[in-house]
Amino acid sequence: MRFETYDTALSWLESHVDFERLTRPRRTPPTLQPVADTLAYLADPHHDYPTIHVTGTNGKGSTTTLIAALLQRTGLRVGLYTSPDLHGLNERIAINAAPIDDVDLTVVLSRLADVESVTGIVLTRFEILTAAALLHFSDEGVDVAVIEVGLGGTWDATNVIDSSVAVLTNVDLDHTQVLGPTVGDIARDKVGIFRAGGRAIVGTTNAIVVSIARERIERIGADGWFVGRDFDVSANDLALGGRRISMRTPFALYEDVGLSLHGIHQGANATTAVVAAEAFLARALGEDVVRRTLGAARMPGRLEVVALQPTVLVDGAHNPAGIANLVASLEDAFVVAGRRHCVLGMLRGRDLDEMVEPLVRYGFDAFHCCAPVSPRAVPVDEVVAAVRRHGGAATPHPSTASALAAARASAGDQDLVVVAGSLYVVAEARAAALGLTSRHDT
Repeated sequence: MRFETYDTALSWLESHVDFERLTRPRRTPPTLQPVADTLAYLADPHHDYPTIHVTGTNGKGSTTTLIAALLQRTGLRVGLYTSPDLHGLNERIAINAAPIDDVDLTVVLSRLADVESVTGIVLTRFEILTAAALLHFSDEGVDVAVIEVGLGGTWDATNVIDSSVAVLTNVDLDHTQVLGPTVGDIARDKVGIFRAGGRAIVGTTNAIVVSIARERIERIGADGWFVGRDFDVSANDLALGGRRISMRTPFALYEDVGLSLHGIHQGANATTAVVAAEAFLARALGEDVVRRTLGAARMPGRLEVVALQPTVLVDGAHNPAGIANLVASLEDAFVVAGRRHCVLGMLRGRDLDEMVEPLVRYGFDAFHCCAPVSPRAVPVDEVVAAVRRHGGAATPHPSTASALAAARASAGDQDLVVVAGSLYVVAEARAAALGLTSRHDT
């Protein structure tokens, strides 16, 4: 099958089950076989290059992107697979930071449609995108691909790869309906990306998670590097335009490095990224690579300032741990003279009260509530009720764009407007603030 246009290819893709937008029960029993069999019909393209695999509850997208940027700075041709996207599907699959173009994406989707037609193997939307990324990286001859897990680890479609370096950023309660009700359950799923003979980077000090990671590492014969033992952040301070960090890795010391990302947690993510890149290279990256890469880092939708007077900040905090990081970052780096406004919308699957209570306690003067464009969106009236339950002032709006417009209209030049709760809300608000056209509408 050869799709004649990009839109035709996307229509075929969108005809498949999308567990990112719908409630996602797992296959019973869970299996990677459909993805593995599809790739086998394409001569296993994911075996054509080495990979680095990244999982975690929060920070995995930032860490994945920073690893790719660090390796690209050394002169390597680097594939990058992340999810979700903000404004268009092509963002998820990139080589040397350039998203796949429409023609190449159409070609790889055509090839995958051929396999489906011949074999009768019908993948989910995310499985197709994963296979498309792995195929594209082979076609383009990357030196290494850095792959972000979609959800969990063991049974995520990306776990068909056999990575020499695997990274666990942290573990907290999220997607409990799929991964299990406790941190231990979730950790056991995530450490399934560790490989025998490979190197496992553990970027959390949570005792339960560390114990589970260590048990997996010892059982399969991997080499574990743990934060606090093999690497650490010795300084992580507020600085103009981001952070100023000092870090120790198994290969080097880097002191007083500028990081152009906001949030204490980004200092930890950057350190983990440096360690992972060095683990892959089996050497120090060097001062120039680390300083130039971290000093130029950009992470759309993550504590990103998209407008001034008033300051509009968008952050994809979408679970209780992410909200905690957001509040800590606001208290640390965004002291404002004026009032504070929050545009808030969320998806099902999280405890509303656990999400809302820290935001109300932080002291937002007004909440402008909305529902993102998603079948999993929490109805706006439920968000309003949760805010009011905790003593906050909340107003419902029919869309993210209208909520943002109302927040900005009621804000003075010295005020702060924060958009949070879901990456879907962030994408919609970011598009409105920056005048971007979402390709999701095509």
